[in-house]
This record gives sequence, structure tokens and C-alpha cells, in this order.
Amino acid sequence: MGNCTNVGTADRAVRALIGIVALVLAFTTLGVMAGAVWGIVAAVVGVVMLGTAALGMCPAYMPFKISTCKVAPR
Repeated sequence: MGNCTNVGTADRAVRALIGIVALVLAFTTLGVMAGAVWGIVAAVVGVVMLGTAALGMCPAYMPFKISTCKVAPR
């Protein structure tokens, strides 16, 4: 995987799924548009998860040198 920074394929898929679910809940059940705290939290979580999935990079992994990318053996 050429452009993979520190988030592997399976990790990206899980993050995308969590992000979508969090945003759907924020807008349908948790009242983000009414300014409900849990709705705002869910929306932020959803956006962050979708962003890290799209970019393939998780800033929280960096200080711990974590990577879920598979490295091809040479």
C-alpha cells in the first residue's frame, strides 16, 4: 500500500462504518441540530472517524508509533 500512513485497510473500514453510524445517530436520534451535547459529541466522533478513514492517518497513533498497515515482506 503506497500511500498508507498508519491506518490499514480493515482499520479504515471499521472507522468509516463507525463514522457513518455516529453521524446518522447524531442527526436522527441524538439531536445535533437542536444543540444536544450527545448529538454534538456523536457528530464530532463521526467526522473524525470518517476523516481518519479517508486520509489513512490517525494522529493519535503517532506518539505510540502504532500502525495497522500491513508491510509487504521483501
